[in-house]
Amino acid sequence: MTEPTPSEVAEAPPARFDTLPLDAKLLRAVADSGYLTMTPIQAKAIPIVLEGRDVMGAAQTGTGKTAAFSIPLLQRMLKHETASVSPARHPVRALVLAPTRELADQVADNVKKYAKHTQLRSAVVFGGVDMKPQTAQLKAGVEVLIATPGRLLDHIEAKNCVLNQVEYVVLDEADRMLDIGFLPDLQRILSFLPKARQTLLFSATFSPEIKRLAQSYLQDPILVETARPNQTASTVEQRFYSATDDDKRAIIRQILKDRAIRQAIVFGNSKLGVARLARAFERDGLRTAALHGDKSQDERLKSLDAFKRGEVDVLVATDVAARGLDIADLPAVFNYDVPFNAEDYVHRIGRTGRAGASGLAVTLVTKADARLVADIEKLIKRKIDLDAFELDGSDRPRFERRRRDEGVDREEAPQRPARPAFRPPAPPADPFFDKPYEAGARDAAPAWEKAKAAAPAGVGKGGLSSYIKPKRQVAALFGAKKPAPAET
Repeated sequence: MTEPTPSEVAEAPPARFDTLPLDAKLLRAVADSGYLTMTPIQAKAIPIVLEGRDVMGAAQTGTGKTAAFSIPLLQRMLKHETASVSPARHPVRALVLAPTRELADQVADNVKKYAKHTQLRSAVVFGGVDMKPQTAQLKAGVEVLIATPGRLLDHIEAKNCVLNQVEYVVLDEADRMLDIGFLPDLQRILSFLPKARQTLLFSATFSPEIKRLAQSYLQDPILVETARPNQTASTVEQRFYSATDDDKRAIIRQILKDRAIRQAIVFGNSKLGVARLARAFERDGLRTAALHGDKSQDERLKSLDAFKRGEVDVLVATDVAARGLDIADLPAVFNYDVPFNAEDYVHRIGRTGRAGASGLAVTLVTKADARLVADIEKLIKRKIDLDAFELDGSDRPRFERRRRDEGVDREEAPQRPARPAFRPPAPPADPFFDKPYEAGARDAAPAWEKAKAAAPAGVGKGGLSSYIKPKRQVAALFGAKKPAPAET
């Protein structure tokens, strides 16, 4: 792979879409979407893609990378446009691979939006849903296929799609695909494709592993960067507050109230923690939805759609929502948990402050998060200052726990009226056991002896007839002397 030279990255084209050599159908679709001017990554990448060169595109998240590769690829495929209904006339010519279902679905929506005035067909396949509708769509023929690697391999093995006519391949958020272990799947998929193809690799961050992947599968690519890799957007206000686990939820509620924030995404590190936190916010009176990997794809799409429509105030999510999701005018993002991977911090806060808008990113840091915060400092090359947050009395948790072992001083809860001392109930009275001890009671004859003495004539010992020989008595206790045999 050769590094770009000033001659390769020529003068930036005019910032308006209508100055590009695009078909009128695509320009009309772009105008219908409300786009007039290009972002920096679009202005640099689109002309190079139109020339047929391989591209590695690096830009801050939220700067329009999807349009940077989809619009020029649609332009290049217009030569294959046909109104025929035959599936054979609509083979897969462009393949877009995405790491998550949500990102794949979003890319598919954008491609359909840009291609709506053309005869080009597109489809999206991802796991977590039934394969039959996807199979029917693939059998009908599509030119642009957007897929997650795992589900695409399922369709390839089922012979639902043929990739021998693919001319364009896009690896979107490639670093994320490597992070979650998709490299073997990527290698298998790329082995099914023709060697002569145009390959585009777009991502918000570039790691050494990504560059090695590009060296293996891209032909003399041009590196297009509009910002330093791993740099956060300047339009996002980043705040770090020291907090305890007990105060985190109250801090988020107070910031939402003080800043009159209508919607926010709250990120957590675990699926179980996200589910519990969503229920807690629901009890606080906020309209809440959870988004994590244990939910079905239908549930995830419904939660995301409700959030985009404004029917949900707080979306509590794991990092499945950190990549590529485009939510218009999202005012704030909260990191309830500091991410384990520093690069995920860049992607999380990239959900706000998109397309030049301002946004707020709040990260709540405990004493155990010191190493993770240091990793973020190293990545974004910026010193992080932890601020203290003063909670109002009304926003404090109802029950406070004292941590004497950590020496944490907490505000005492309001004094409650003293309760009367506990007195156990008196045991029930029993006249037999309450009767005083009688000293002569042990010398009295047992009741059965009295019965013998009162037996009538003709009745032998034990109340039996005198003609019946009584059984021999046996000692009841071990060690007792055996009684003498009865006389006959």
